[in-house]
This record gives sequence, C-alpha cells and structure tokens, in this order.
Amino acid sequence: RVSSTPVPSRTMASRPTVTVYGADGAAGSSSVALPGVFLAPVRPDVVHQVTVALSKNKRQPYSVNKYAGKSCAASSWGTGRAVSRIPRVQGGGTHRSGQGAYGNMCRGGRMFAPTKTWRKWHAKINVTQKRYAACSAIAASGVTPLVMARGHRVEDTPECPLVVDASVESTAKTQKAVDLLRKIGAHADVDKVVASRTMRAGKGKMRNRRFVQRRGPLVIYDKDEGISRAFRNIPGVELAQVDSLSVLQLAPGGHLGRFCVWTQSAFEKLDALYGTPTEASSEKTRHGTPYRMPQLQMANADLSRLINSDEVQSVVNAPKEGTAPKARKANPLKSAKAMDVLNPAAATFKKAATEAQATKKAKAKRVNAMKSTFYKQLIADES
Repeated sequence: RVSSTPVPSRTMASRPTVTVYGADGAAGSSSVALPGVFLAPVRPDVVHQVTVALSKNKRQPYSVNKYAGKSCAASSWGTGRAVSRIPRVQGGGTHRSGQGAYGNMCRGGRMFAPTKTWRKWHAKINVTQKRYAACSAIAASGVTPLVMARGHRVEDTPECPLVVDASVESTAKTQKAVDLLRKIGAHADVDKVVASRTMRAGKGKMRNRRFVQRRGPLVIYDKDEGISRAFRNIPGVELAQVDSLSVLQLAPGGHLGRFCVWTQSAFEKLDALYGTPTEASSEKTRHGTPYRMPQLQMANADLSRLINSDEVQSVVNAPKEGTAPKARKANPLKSAKAMDVLNPAAATFKKAATEAQATKKAKAKRVNAMKSTFYKQLIADES
C-alpha cells in the first residue's frame, strides 16, 4: 500500500556547526559550518620542524672582533729550545714576555674559529610544508584538551573554536574589547598573562627584553576596521589577519593548541584559503596548481574497532582449534629422504660420483702395481 502523504525531507549537516556569539557575549541565532581545515591531521613533528626553521629567520648577525686576541706582537721561537712552537709575546722585563699568544689554548688568545657575520643565519622551508604546519596548528586550536594542555584558561568559554560576530572588527576602544573578552569568558586567559609577568633571567633584561610573560588569546580577523587598535594594548593578546596566519602565532614554541578567537568573516574564509577534504583552495596555489589541504591516511584510526567490526569479522576465517604437530626438520646432507624431496636427481648424481671414484681408485691401483713390478725387475737385472 502506497501512502499519499508526502514524506518530509530530512537533510543532515555534512559538518558540525559552530555558534556565532555577539558583541554582548550572547549566543546569536546564526551558526557557521566548521571549516574543513579543522579536519586536517595534527602533526606535532611537522609543526615543530617548521617553527624551528622560521625562528631562525629573525636572528641578528653577530660576531667577535676580528682583532680580538691578536692585539699583541708575538712570534714563534721556532724549534730547538724545548718549547712548543706557539707564537710568544716578544720583549722582556715583564711576566707577559714569553707567554703564548694568538692560539685558542692560550690565555688572552682568540677563540677557536672566530664567528663571522656572514654565517648562514636563515633557513628555507617548503611552502607546502609551512601550509601543512598551519593547517595542523589550526586544527589543534579547535581541540579543547590540546588548548587546555597548552596552559590556556578556557574553562569559562562556551565553545571551542570560539567565533564572534563580524561587527567586532569595527571595535575601536580597548574598554569595549576588554568587556567583550569578559563576556565570552576569555578574560581569564588575560588574567593568567598578567599574573605570569616576571623579570627575565639573564642578560636580556639589559637589552630591552626586561620582562617575560605567557601567551594569551589570538584574535583572528578579516578586515581591520579598528580591531587592531582595540586589542593591541591588552596583555598577552595578539592579532592576526586570516590571509597571513603564521605558525609562530598559531603554535608558539612549536606547541600546538593556541586559544584562538575568530571573527565570523575570518572563520568563513578558511574554506577558500585552505580548501576542504573534497575541494581545493580557491586562493592559494603552488606553481599554478590549486592547493589541497593535507588529509588523514586513515578515515578511522581505531584499529581495534575496525578489526572487531561486523563487516570484517563476517569475512575472516574462523579461529583454528589446536595446533598441528610440527615435523622435525631433517638435514638433507644427512638424510637421503630429505635430499630426494629437495633434489630428485640427487641419488643418480651420487651413484655416478661413487662409480667414478671407484674407477679412479682401480686405475690408480693398477698403475701402482705396474710401478712396483717394474722396480722389482729393474733391481733383479742389476744384480
């Protein structure tokens, strides 16, 4: 029987959705689909390698003075005086005369291999590898346990990843920015930064790097309509434009799980920048080819669940009862039966070899008998 009542269509979301929170901290009526880059594989090894390489690109060249350790006149005494041939300070009347100089093993000498400013300071990283690290860092920022393990205070935040309305990009006052962070539960991370501020250990405190502090939230926006001025003076808060995300900000120190606050326009732009598991990026290319985000080699990495699933267990062989007796392996060089299995012609070859050896022995015996007879006859004739 066919019913005439139309069946309502049920369309399931292909991806999870993320709630968009307004400037007042309340959950809005709108939501956005989770970008595909959040499904990228999380690779701490790739992120660490890229972070180490990128960190080398901001080093300043340094070197010692090329005349350091060579300011005195010194020359070797040569051989024949029972002392080493290291250059020695000339002159007399002082303890310094006759002392070794110039060498790195000498007091007051130069260092070994003096540093030069033309050292290779920078490091090259493949563009695709940098994008892989960025995708991994973005994906890790959406995993709450990783964000908390990195030390961020996100216990009061309603959702991870946290998305706010695009109107926040036009915020120009720092007080409004602080109020926003309080309303969305992100100000606890700022309080952590303020409490962590302490004096740097080492000489950096004399080089305009006097204090150190933890990292706070990373605010990612699409268009700067005043948001950079509003958030720039809040301790620990950093800003980034979604088109130029850096691994050094997404995973400081190579540690995954940065607490990110996204604006809605920046969050929606991720699919165009990095693509999805099924579609390539529409904005990033490499040698004219659209960029594709990295994908997992296995859709489901739970091997025990795969092996014990009904689909796999229904086609595998049943477990065998008991074990068959194991026959002892025979040495074919000692067992004729085992040799026949390996080489059926072995018996024929062995028989032929035995007959050839017997023929050779018989011939040698005849030759020896003839020699003996000839010798005896020769002796008899001489006598």
